[in-house]
Amino acid sequence: MTARAQTWSNYEHNNTIKYLIGISPAGAVTFLSEGWGGRVPDKKITMESGFLNKLHPGDCVLADRGFAIHDELATRSAFLQIHKFTRGKSQTSGKDVHQSGQLSNVRIHVARVIGQLKKFKILQCTLPISHIDLINDIMVVVSAIANLNSSFVNK
Repeated sequence: MTARAQTWSNYEHNNTIKYLIGISPAGAVTFLSEGWGGRVPDKKITMESGFLNKLHPGDCVLADRGFAIHDELATRSAFLQIHKFTRGKSQTSGKDVHQSGQLSNVRIHVARVIGQLKKFKILQCTLPISHIDLINDIMVVVSAIANLNSSFVNK
């Protein structure tokens, strides 16, 4: 019952395992956290996965709105770029439109890589609880195979 409670995702309406995935500008998986129960907040995974220790001064991290890690990145001289939403604004500046377009292009590449990972049949099935200790190894192998594919980013 504890495992079910820890892995329940209100977003997915199912029991899930979450990973923090870092992707290079060329579309390669460069960071993969350990698996976490679907109930764990994204910020907690980010803080405890070792991801922040991999950052260098000047690095830019692109993330969804839920990643409130501005201060944590600032301590490493890195910065966070989050897509600006225009709901409620009457007009958007030209600079914001240009930046939003660039971020949207990058987000498409991220979605492609994650989509490629999700296409593996082993990740589409319900994993028996007796195999839960294998899920991190499965994710490493799936990510490595995805990295062997040609780049997802148009040259």
